[in-house]
Amino acid sequence: MNGFVSPRAAWTGIAVTIAGALVLALLPMVLAPYSVRVGQLFILAAGLAVAWTILGGFSGYWSFGNSAFVGTGAFVAALTQAAMPAAAPWAAFAAGLLAALLVNGLLALIIAWPILRLRGIYFAIAMLGVSQVCYELISNVDAFRGAIGLNLVDIVPRGVTPENFYYWALLGSTVLIVVAAICVRHARIGYGLLAIREDEDTARMLGVPTTRYKIQAFVISAMLTALMGVVYAQNLGYITGNSVFRNEFNLNVIVYSLLGGMGTIVGPILGAGLMTLVTQILLGELLDIHMFMTGLLIAVLVLAAPNGLIGLYDGYRLRAKRRREQ
Repeated sequence: MNGFVSPRAAWTGIAVTIAGALVLALLPMVLAPYSVRVGQLFILAAGLAVAWTILGGFSGYWSFGNSAFVGTGAFVAALTQAAMPAAAPWAAFAAGLLAALLVNGLLALIIAWPILRLRGIYFAIAMLGVSQVCYELISNVDAFRGAIGLNLVDIVPRGVTPENFYYWALLGSTVLIVVAAICVRHARIGYGLLAIREDEDTARMLGVPTTRYKIQAFVISAMLTALMGVVYAQNLGYITGNSVFRNEFNLNVIVYSLLGGMGTIVGPILGAGLMTLVTQILLGELLDIHMFMTGLLIAVLVLAAPNGLIGLYDGYRLRAKRRREQ
């Protein structure tokens, strides 16, 4: 990353992240199992949204196909585990996780050069195509076993409930993703990505290595997304192509970022928390009108706060400052 430009801000963000994670880690001790599972959904959503933000939020290259990395990561890990039937569960899991990170990093590196030449909606649609290609390969090539499914090893320690264990596993993964996003944001690459988002051609003329920064962000985002995909697959215990290549992974991360504040790290977390609260708790029992009410709420929130919750807060703080100065 060519060194940190703003190390103090980075360390402050990391400290706040760890402190928040420690508080969240205590919740399974006092929450009911259902609430813990809702917490899992929030943490999964937040981790995926922040991983997406490293490219989509910082540089403005919105991807509609992040499920490619979720699903590929999940299946690479599962296939690696299946190839190690005599290994200890944790050893098989570690090998699968490492393989998933490496394969997804390589996949992102291979497709980055041609696909990052596209911009705007063309890049977004191209990534959706990548996701669909990965799904079709996994589902229709017998060697990948996407149609019949794969079992994953059980790594839950004795004495720990599965919902608590995977809550903590997802939380730990999300903390790593948030820390990585903070490091990227406050390094030279982060400022370069912001310059690309504002005006890529001008940034290139000013000496910003736009192609290198975009490829690096793309690879980092893909590997972190694969990390969440592996932990998500372990939580499911059994996966098929349909269970990990989900359209929700493609679209919801964008919704979370829009609702919370595009281009920020806190924003996607706030957006994920808001949507989890609304869909799983407030509207959880209104099955007949669930999708209608969710869509209506998203539309109202976007119209009321076009810059997201972070933008709404910044506007309120600015108005309060002006009133004090009068």
